[in-house]
Amino acid sequence: MSESAQTIHIVDDDPAIRDALTLVLDLEGYDVASFETGEAFLDYVGTGGAPGDCVILDVHMPGQSGIEILRKLQLDGFRTPVFVISGQGDIPMAVEAIKQGAHDFIEKPFDAETVVTRVRDAIAATQKAAGEKLPERTFPGAETLTPREREVLEEITAGASNKEAGRTLGISPRTIEVHRARIMEKLGARNAADLVRIVLSRE
Repeated sequence: MSESAQTIHIVDDDPAIRDALTLVLDLEGYDVASFETGEAFLDYVGTGGAPGDCVILDVHMPGQSGIEILRKLQLDGFRTPVFVISGQGDIPMAVEAIKQGAHDFIEKPFDAETVVTRVRDAIAATQKAAGEKLPERTFPGAETLTPREREVLEEITAGASNKEAGRTLGISPRTIEVHRARIMEKLGARNAADLVRIVLSRE
């Protein structure tokens, strides 16, 4: 592995999932470290372990759930993009994960190519965002938005579709929908046109 290889952390109690993801990501040139429990990952990060470039976190694990682990990471100011693995029946939980700061979610069953593409896009989008300063917005309610919600709002008000916005930000269209709903709720917007009007009504 080269010294510049990006590091992916996998947190999942299922050894088959850990082994499969490790193999696929390793073949793509990533450094991969896996953890059987969320607590083990929290201990690693808490004792100075490098946060890595991306985390893949299972929702259902013994002990603390993926949502609880995510919440603690966010409280500690964790900035590495976190993907939550969820089954079809876990969509409400995946939406909750987005609200708690997850970058996106990967739905089971997933294929190797999808995971690699999503991880690559997430890392690229995160690095791009880190090098850009979001424009200051002074519209009513701007202070209630998270940095990610502000990024999504920039895309929406520029006329991007959910698919286009997702491609730019390295997240799925469904996750854009989640953020969009949250933004509209926070700003009291009834529709996209109303959202644009609010953004343009700078104080």
